[in-house]
Amino acid sequence: MKSENYISWDEYFMGVALLSAMRSKDPSTKVGACIVNQNKRIVGIGYNGFPYGCDDDVFPWQRDGEFLNTKYPYVVHAEPNAILNSTSNLDGATIYVSLFPCHECMKLIIQSGIREIVYVSDKYADTPSNIASKKMAESAGIVCRRMEDFRLKVEKE
Repeated sequence: MKSENYISWDEYFMGVALLSAMRSKDPSTKVGACIVNQNKRIVGIGYNGFPYGCDDDVFPWQRDGEFLNTKYPYVVHAEPNAILNSTSNLDGATIYVSLFPCHECMKLIIQSGIREIVYVSDKYADTPSNIASKKMAESAGIVCRRMEDFRLKVEKE
C-alpha cells in the first residue's frame, strides 16, 4: 500500500518557487518563481536579483530615496528570470510564484505563452501595478489561482 503522506503537485512546485526565493539577496522582498510545463516538468526557475555582472555589493538595495540610488531600476524580477532561464517552449505552462506578478512581469508572462499563474501572496493587490496586471491577465485568459494558507518551512543551518 502506498504512502498517504505526500505533498500535492501544487505544494511541490510552490515549494521550489519558495526555495528559489531564498537565493535572493534583496533584504526586503524575496520572490521566487518556478515554471512547469503541461507534463509536470520544471522548465524554468528564477528569483529577484541584479542582472549578471552587476555586483550586488555595489548596486543599491534601498527602497527609498532618489530613483537611481534605489534597487528599482536594477533588479530583475523572479518571473522574467524564470522565463529567461527556461529550457523549453512555455506555451500552456504554469508559473508558480511567491508574490502576484506586477504589470511588467505580467506582460512577459502573457507573451511567453504561460497560461496559468499560481501564487501565495497578493500583498500589493490594491496598487495600480497589480490592478493593471490583473486586467491584462483577465483579458488574455490567464488563469490566476491563489494557494490559500500555504506554508513551507525550510531552515538553513
